[in-house]
Amino acid sequence: MPDREWPQESELVVCTVETVKDFVAFVSLDEYNGRQGLIPISEIATGWIKYIRDHIREGQKIVCKVLNVDRDRGHIDLSLKDVNDHQRREKIREWKNESKARKWIGFAAEKSGEPAATLEQAVFDKYGDLYTVFEDLVLDSEATVKRLGLSKKAGEALVHIAHENVKIPRVEVTGQLEMMSAQPDGVSVIKSALKKAHDSKTAGAEIEILYLGAPHYRIKVTAPDYKKAEKALEKAAHAAFAVLEKVGGEGKLIKKPKSGKSQ
Repeated sequence: MPDREWPQESELVVCTVETVKDFVAFVSLDEYNGRQGLIPISEIATGWIKYIRDHIREGQKIVCKVLNVDRDRGHIDLSLKDVNDHQRREKIREWKNESKARKWIGFAAEKSGEPAATLEQAVFDKYGDLYTVFEDLVLDSEATVKRLGLSKKAGEALVHIAHENVKIPRVEVTGQLEMMSAQPDGVSVIKSALKKAHDSKTAGAEIEILYLGAPHYRIKVTAPDYKKAEKALEKAAHAAFAVLEKVGGEGKLIKKPKSGKSQ
């Protein structure tokens, strides 16, 4: 894709070390069609370096920071020392995800008959990367396909591949609903309130409600992260309480401590 032909200054890039000399290392940028970059010895590591090969070697996969890009001369200057361990791990994880996503898009292209380049461009235009869309396709397939604006066949192929390959981490948040109604048909009112809570929609969240003994009901929300789970819990509780309040009833939500990942 045209806007991915050159890296930006300060960007982190995955590189393969090709040649190591006494005062410089030459690398290829894996994400930019193997474009060449160089790392001067002063950017290999902090402090005085006696032997450059003590820090870098041919064939090694490394993460560098882009210091300067000269498109006219075709030069890319890089730094290895300016990348900390956390940045390196995150960038490698991101790079691996992008590599997988590109393969998946290729499979979707074969399945749908759409050119892979067309699918990649559509995804990149909306997301700025290739992997995130597959998570969204699992969490909310219909809305994501609509957002991409692709053909029905391409959308179906992407959804199928996403569900086959992507497993979204899940967390659980639980709470207790206390609901009371003084109406003669109070049981029916409570049932309606619980149905509203269960049917409240938050993309990517699943709601389960268990009867503990009137007026107590346990509500469990499973979602990709705590923020979304908490939001879904509050939304479900408010939906239930709205039904109660219409007939003079009342409700209360008691939150429980976070229970951690369920998958």
